[in-house]
Amino acid sequence: MAHETLFQLTGILALGILAQWTSWRVRLPSILFLLTAGILAGPVTGWLHPDELFGDLMFPLVSLSVAVILYEGGLNLRLRELKSVGVTFVLLTTVGAAISWAIGAAAAHFILRYSWPVAALLGAILVVTGPTVIGPILRHLRLRGKVNGLLKWEGIIIDPLGAMLALLVFTTAQAETHGDGLGVALKELGLTLLIGMVAGSAAAAILILALSRYWIPDSLHNPVSLTLMFVAFTASNLIQKDSGLLTVTVMGIILANQKWVSIRHVIEFKETLTVLLISCLFIILAARLNLSDLRGLGLRSVLFVLILLFVGRPLSVLISTWRSPLTWQERAFLCCMAPRGIVAAAISSVFSASMVEAGYLQAVEIVPVTFLVVFMTVLIYGLAAEPLARWLGLIQANPQGVLFIGADAWVQALARAIQEEGFPVFLIDTDWQNIRRSRMAGLPSLHGSALAEETREDVNYTGLGRMLAVTSNNEVNSLACLRYAEDFGRQSLYQLPFSTEQEGRHEAVPPEHRGRFLFGPDLTFHALAAWAGDNPQIKKTKLTDAFDYKSFLRTHQDAVVPLLCVRPDGSLLVRTITDSSPPSAGDLVFSLVRGKAKVPSIVLETAVSSVPPSLP
Repeated sequence: MAHETLFQLTGILALGILAQWTSWRVRLPSILFLLTAGILAGPVTGWLHPDELFGDLMFPLVSLSVAVILYEGGLNLRLRELKSVGVTFVLLTTVGAAISWAIGAAAAHFILRYSWPVAALLGAILVVTGPTVIGPILRHLRLRGKVNGLLKWEGIIIDPLGAMLALLVFTTAQAETHGDGLGVALKELGLTLLIGMVAGSAAAAILILALSRYWIPDSLHNPVSLTLMFVAFTASNLIQKDSGLLTVTVMGIILANQKWVSIRHVIEFKETLTVLLISCLFIILAARLNLSDLRGLGLRSVLFVLILLFVGRPLSVLISTWRSPLTWQERAFLCCMAPRGIVAAAISSVFSASMVEAGYLQAVEIVPVTFLVVFMTVLIYGLAAEPLARWLGLIQANPQGVLFIGADAWVQALARAIQEEGFPVFLIDTDWQNIRRSRMAGLPSLHGSALAEETREDVNYTGLGRMLAVTSNNEVNSLACLRYAEDFGRQSLYQLPFSTEQEGRHEAVPPEHRGRFLFGPDLTFHALAAWAGDNPQIKKTKLTDAFDYKSFLRTHQDAVVPLLCVRPDGSLLVRTITDSSPPSAGDLVFSLVRGKAKVPSIVLETAVSSVPPSLP
């Protein structure tokens, strides 16, 4: 028996991670593969039996896992993201949620033929969206404008609100059987809001105080943070049923927006833990379904989902965003983005069982319908998000622009050359004189530390696809690569080279803590600055069959340093010390010229014959 239990637990984890990896390979939302794996492991093959495996621990474990997911979501919310759309966000999570609830309940009653209490509960459960689905979609798309922040905030905040709405419906239905009515339910809702806000604020204050006074060693920051969150969640639920989800969300938001202590390492730990929990939870909950329940999902259930997608969501968004600062493209994208995720699946399992115990036998159908909604919304929204966003002009396919960390003279010259070829650029520097000169040259620039969270949030990422850390400080360059890894991916992070080995010492900065080394092994910041002089000059050379890269190097020898090139297909190729393939015919090579010029300038050189051109 012990071996069987161990086998099932290991199998759940292995299936979850395999589904996540498959999702990454085929670029589809992971929930599709997690649900499929869970259904195959449970109702189809009968290999996995979560209720027998976990017993009475099933729903407590699910509740604690959902708490971690919402806590991690709250830690990623910045109030700055709602700078100009705060009113729209409030309307979207109140008026919009009420409209979604009403349409969902009506559709459940008239299409699925549920009684009003069961229909109202299903409508409340499906008010929640899926931050675990929206988050990866948003990170992949990197949307322009205000819609990115709105979707992220809505996806996280609407989850505890939806859970409270479901609690309100359940309490009302339960109270009606005793003749108490809506009054009791409203009182319970008020207490839930109060306890959630107070407990979440208190837990965040305790953690901030402990970290700021250095009462906790670094090695215990993550365990203490997680334990305190669990304590706050459990205490809230003991005082007021189902107030814990709001508690952990409030705690996360307060921690994310305070200025007293750094919580970056806490966020990174929670992100890893959240991936593991989501992977396991979806498989466990999907495995609890019965084949008879799945067979009962017919055309009525599909029609119900389509009503939610093409009536409920658009109507709630259009009314909530009326006269808002959003563009019509942003409103249209909001109308087409509301996937359901793990929270909807989890609370449907909890409230379905409670409603059945209260005498509403139809509530047993809530779980399979919810899973159908999750599957269809993730499939439709996941597949349609990128082409829709591209058609609406909210994203740029395969962005080729460059974010420069550092804005010295030679960097400005290179940025100007790239910008003149139509590629977006953005420069960050702590030296105000560098920023002043770059702005005078027409380069989008930001004064501040690239490592500061406020600076990172103020960057205009439109069209940017890679980051080049080119400051004189090697440690800052390495830290910048760590800081911007989630924005660009490790394959698109570059930094100037430095000596990685010193006699009698281990490697100064390991590969996982730095970006790809730029240009050449000896081309450090000081070497490039000395090479360029006070007034750097960038040469552009168009290679041809007659004047190839070997001819280019033979002609200019040590007078230029090739930095990057533009391919005929419009892609920008940044040269690194590990590059093995040289530029080819049709490429436009950007080179830094040795010596000085009167003013920073750009020279365009095009080879039209076999006669090699000379340096200007």
